[in-house]
Amino acid sequence: MVFDKKLILEDGSVYQGKGFGADKSRVSEIVFNTSMVGYQEIISDPSYTDQAVVMSYPLIGNYGICDEDFESRMISPSGLIVRDLNDEPSNFRATRNLSELLAENDIPGICGIDTRKLVRSIRDRGSGRCIITDADMDVESALEIIRNTPVPKDAVKRVSCRKKWYSRTSNPRFQVAAIDCGMKSNIVKKLNKNKCNVTILPYNTKAEDILALKPDGLFISNGPGDPQDVGDVIETLKELRGKLPMFGICLGHQLIALSHGAKTYKLKFGHRGGNHPVMDIRTGKIEITSQNHSYAVAEDSLAGTGLKVSHKNVLDGTIEGIYSDEEMVFSVQYHPESAPGPEDSGYLFERFIELMERSKTGGKS
Repeated sequence: MVFDKKLILEDGSVYQGKGFGADKSRVSEIVFNTSMVGYQEIISDPSYTDQAVVMSYPLIGNYGICDEDFESRMISPSGLIVRDLNDEPSNFRATRNLSELLAENDIPGICGIDTRKLVRSIRDRGSGRCIITDADMDVESALEIIRNTPVPKDAVKRVSCRKKWYSRTSNPRFQVAAIDCGMKSNIVKKLNKNKCNVTILPYNTKAEDILALKPDGLFISNGPGDPQDVGDVIETLKELRGKLPMFGICLGHQLIALSHGAKTYKLKFGHRGGNHPVMDIRTGKIEITSQNHSYAVAEDSLAGTGLKVSHKNVLDGTIEGIYSDEEMVFSVQYHPESAPGPEDSGYLFERFIELMERSKTGGKS
């Protein structure tokens, strides 16, 4: 293998490899994902915007790209880092290979590096910034580029829909308004499957415009970046507190917490992959969950907010779910629509349905 690219981390670490996808340099935050399958869903998840994703599973690309499996219309990461790239997929559903898709979307990739060593480095030192660049780039020049590249703060604005759109189902029971902060398509499918018509709204939609739709419930989606950068959504949720049943996933979970006065903080290296055990502390049940986030809700900041903890991560004790019966709101940090269990977390959509049903009939949640 001819090494024609370098991955250089902000701590000066250098990994030599071979480029694929777009032939360009890109500065990103570097993160890792522990999933064994699902690389297409990962690279089409808007939550990875501005991040270079290291796949810890070594063989990537072997089943190609399938047109029906995208999570959004955009290919979101700033880079993809893998051990062994297979660009000759064996899959009757495949329409192209991974390298072609990245090239079409101007995203660089690098393969042939020791991803096991790289993942350990991120785990031990924490996520940081990196650059995928040409092999002849010297380290000092690369570090200067990283230092001079500003950290973007507008990721949600870039990935949210520009105008409202609809996803309808047959014989609907409920009308759901969904704030799109970078929403995955499978979330909409799950809501439709539960007999909900969904109106998907831009992230900066005002509270009065949401209420004008007369929805039965409000969903707040996943998305990229620091939740504290999304002030528009936080203010909207403050105005809607107690007026609608609310359900949030991932970034939506963090935004609900912030709108109630809680705080969030950045994790050392985040949670990404489909193998994270989470306990529902009200039932003692353990769920195997799919996750993708860098930030978490600070438990000691929940006092006085009216929110209670519903779920915790078994591995590190971080908050994975919150709720308030009085305000008809609940949220989870993980992705129940990703089916890692595969059905461990599907009940959460049913819980949202029950909440809307009780709200419609005048009952208390």
